[in-house]
Order: sequence, then C-alpha cells, then structure tokens
Amino acid sequence: MSLFDLKLQDIHNRLAGKELSVNDLVDQSMQTIRANEPKVRAFLRVDEEGARRTARELDERLAKGGDRGLLFGLPAGIKDNIVTEGLTTTCASRFLGNYDPIYDATVVKKLKSAQTVTIGKLNMDEFAMGGSNENSAYHVTTNPWNAEYVPGGSSGGSAAAVAAGEVYFALGSDTGGSIRQPASYCGVVGLKPTYGLVSRFGLVAFASSLDQIGPLTKNVEDAAYVLQAIAGHDPHDSTSANVAIPDYVGALSGDVKGLRIGVPKEYMGQGVDPKVKEAVMAALRVLEGMGAVWEEVSMPHTEYAVATYYLLASSEASSNLARFDGVRYGVRAADPDNLLDLYVKSRSEGFGTEVKRRIMLGTYALSSGYYDAYYLKAQKVRTLIKRDFDEAFRNYDVIIGPTAPTTAFKIGEQVDDPLTMYLNDILTIPVNLAGVPAISVPCGLADGLPVGLQIIGKPLDEATVLRVAHAFERSTDHHKLRPAL
Repeated sequence: MSLFDLKLQDIHNRLAGKELSVNDLVDQSMQTIRANEPKVRAFLRVDEEGARRTARELDERLAKGGDRGLLFGLPAGIKDNIVTEGLTTTCASRFLGNYDPIYDATVVKKLKSAQTVTIGKLNMDEFAMGGSNENSAYHVTTNPWNAEYVPGGSSGGSAAAVAAGEVYFALGSDTGGSIRQPASYCGVVGLKPTYGLVSRFGLVAFASSLDQIGPLTKNVEDAAYVLQAIAGHDPHDSTSANVAIPDYVGALSGDVKGLRIGVPKEYMGQGVDPKVKEAVMAALRVLEGMGAVWEEVSMPHTEYAVATYYLLASSEASSNLARFDGVRYGVRAADPDNLLDLYVKSRSEGFGTEVKRRIMLGTYALSSGYYDAYYLKAQKVRTLIKRDFDEAFRNYDVIIGPTAPTTAFKIGEQVDDPLTMYLNDILTIPVNLAGVPAISVPCGLADGLPVGLQIIGKPLDEATVLRVAHAFERSTDHHKLRPAL
C-alpha cells in the first residue's frame, strides 16, 4: 500500500511517533513518479533536489520536536501557472519557457508556512485555456484511469498527479471549471472556493474576474485541511475578501438531516450522458437516505452561460496577455525589423493556437463598435446568471448536479472542434460567473471512467459545501477507487 493511501491524521501520528519521516514521504512520491510518469506525464518539471532538501530540513525540525501542522511534510504538486521562486513557471507555454520567478505566490508561501514539500510543477492547458490538457505546449497528460483518454483541463496535470498517487495533494486554478472538471474525469476531489477567498497574487492571470486557486485531493477531509491553510485575506490581491476564516475541518460533522437541495433541471437535461445522470440520481438518493430533501429547480439563464463566459474570459485574456510582448520577460523573437515586428513575431512564435484564438475573440469583443453588442451584453447576462443562484439559495442550502455532462473523452477526439470542447464546461461555468464555491466529488463509474458530483454553495459558505460532500463520501466508497496503473 502507498503511504499516500493513509489518512492525513494517520501520517501526522506516524511522523509524531517517529515511525515515518518526511524523507519517506518524498521517497514515496519519487518512486511513484518514476513508475507512472512515462505513462501519465502529469509533471512539467520535478524538483527532486529541492524536495529532498526541504525533507531534510523538516526531518531535523521533527527530531527537535518543533511545531507541526497537519500538512507537515506532505508532498504537493503546484500547477504551472502559480509562480514559485527559483522554480521555472511556464504556464505550459513556449512564451514563458525561460521564466524563473523571483518570488512565491501567496498560496505557495502559505504552503511553505504549513511545512509542505513542493515536488514540482504540473502540466496544464497553455495559460489555463482548455479543457483537456491537449493545449500544453510541451506534452499531453493522460488520464490515469485510461491512457487513451484526457485527464480534463486546464488543471489536468494536478488531477492526474493526485489520481496516480504521485503527490499527496495538488493546487490548481479554476476559471470556468478547470479544477472541478479534471477532478471529475480523474476520480478525485476538486474544490473551487468563493471568488476572493484564496489569494490570486502570484497566479498568472487568464481572466481576472473568474480565476480562483483551489485544492485537488483524494478525499474531502484533505480538501478542508488544504483550504484551511491557503484561505485568507491578502493585501497584495485587491480582490481578496477580508473575512473571518471558519474551521472547515470542524464543519465535517457528517450530518445533513434537513438539508435542502436544489437540483437544476437544466443540469440534468439534454446533453447529459444517461449513465452520468444515473450516478447523480443515486448520489441524491444517498443524501435523501441521510435525511436531506431535494427537489427540482430552474436556473433559466444556464443556456447562456457558455457564450457569456467565452466572451468575458476571452476579453479579459486579451487584456491580460498583452503584457507578453517579447520585451519585458519571456521569449523574444530573433532579428525583428522593428518594434512592431518584435511584438508580432514574439507573440506568433510564443503562443499556441488556442491562446491566439481567445486573444482574437476577446480583442474583437472589446473593439470599437462591438463592445456594447458583445462584452457589455455578456456582463448583463452574467448578472442574470448570478441572480439565478441568488434566487435558488433563498430556498436551498446547496445546489447539486453533475460536474460534467459526460465522462472523459478520448485524446484527439475533440481537439479540432473548439465549440464541442467548450460545451464540456457548461455545468461548471455558471459557478465562476456567479463567484460561488463548488466541489466535485467522485460518485461512481460509467464505462470504467469516473463520474463527478458537483455540490454548489452560497458565497463564502465552503463549510456547508464541504460538510455535504464529506457526508456523502462517508456513506459511499467511490473515493476509495483507484486507477489500475
């Protein structure tokens, strides 16, 4: 059995009792990476030297009896759009192939304060633009459950690394479902916190009003521990929420008696695989058996979410990516004729197809004569989508449905059809547009591939989301299933 199959509390107790060392945990990570990476390819770079150095420092601290939190010594993977001092951060793009940050993202600082061990940087869709991990400029990560299938995206490397047992947990980012969708595809837990709960300082921006960092873990309890460590106000982030952070771990009571659940009919209708729907209905019956009540609800503006998201996200991306011009950092084209030629050649050579597509779409939506018709209209529809959630939460404690309409699809199956690819996010995108928290937890298998259950909560009510997810998890064994690598 892998050490990473142990519960977090068990690892903590074994470390305290000197039955286990941090170096043992790093050994487990490195052995699994060597065994699985040729097939899974979740990492862009593994920092074994840095991980070993940190392990030695933590083991010395352990020997002296220093303070230890529950995340002490745990090997973690970091998505490659979260900056790490001294460790190349590329966003899986050729443009940032030579970018070595001189500072840590706030979440990385917080994990270091919690005394975790950074194993390396995880693969992703370039600049977080994609839902399959096929847009990485370096290589395609595969789904640990079946190497012919995608792991999801853009945090596909993070989800695959956790599912393959290469790290104890990982961080990802979620702009339109990029934590929850790969969590669903890979059979792990993925949490997108309320917008502003976790600092975005040091996250390379894709769409600033939508991006949010969150954890990918093997179970809900671990997600609560990681969120406890990374949540909180950050003066470096102007969108950071200055709110008190509750005890997320203490909220895992297992009690859902009297819980009111809304199930949007739009989340269970046309386009949702019958086997996915069946798994979600089975999950609802489990919660019903525990004393929760559920009924169908309408979220009428869901059908406009994908169009709204891709207009707004692409518009923000075109603005955010303007900084990559070949002058300040990143790649620079050789022998340009003039400054404009430098911009054109550097961006043409550095950006991949999907990034270029979104820059062009966003620039068009923001251009004179089209701003009111597209960008401004999309902002108004975003408000209507948020109102759908506000209305629903007047009557229900949580909203539940599938995380994705289908299980993972085959590598190469949709890569040339961007519109079909975009529709894979139809059930996760509304959550980002509204800024509310949501979690994906495993709820079964369909044709041998994992199915994710999405639990959506009120703003800043991660405690309830985690409580419901944990109660469901305790009553089922879906989270215990592992891919046969």
